[in-house]
Amino acid sequence: MFSLNDIKPEFGSKKKSKRLWRWNGSGKWTYCGRWLNGQNSRAWGWVAPWFEWGQTPLFRRMPKLKGFKNSLFTVRYTAINISQLEVLASNGITEINKEVLLNHWVLRNKNDLVKILADGEITKKITLKADKISKSALEKITKAGWSVETK
Repeated sequence: MFSLNDIKPEFGSKKKSKRLWRWNGSGKWTYCGRWLNGQNSRAWGWVAPWFEWGQTPLFRRMPKLKGFKNSLFTVRYTAINISQLEVLASNGITEINKEVLLNHWVLRNKNDLVKILADGEITKKITLKADKISKSALEKITKAGWSVETK
């Protein structure tokens, strides 16, 4: 007959945990898997994850960044000379804007702002769209008869 006394869990379904701090009988041998002495070898031993064991901690090694920095709000322009635009014009381009400059690898990022500088000579007619133009470049461009749009 079948009784409650005969019920046992299936073999391998229950596993005994290692009994730490029961010396060599625990199966972990002399140090019970916790090494020798000190805070972490104790049952209550715990160290914060940011603790660096006597080394100067990261938050003390970092420089103190205090105060307001206006450099975060500066506007940076990518400078492009008229000579570079002339090279593009010699390739048969009549209208130069950000997309054209990006496609011909003059600009690296689509968010860059463009400023035209006056280095170079003008021979061909171009329609130009830029964010900013220097005074001397604007004089050269207007003498050559280019049409210019700025933001």
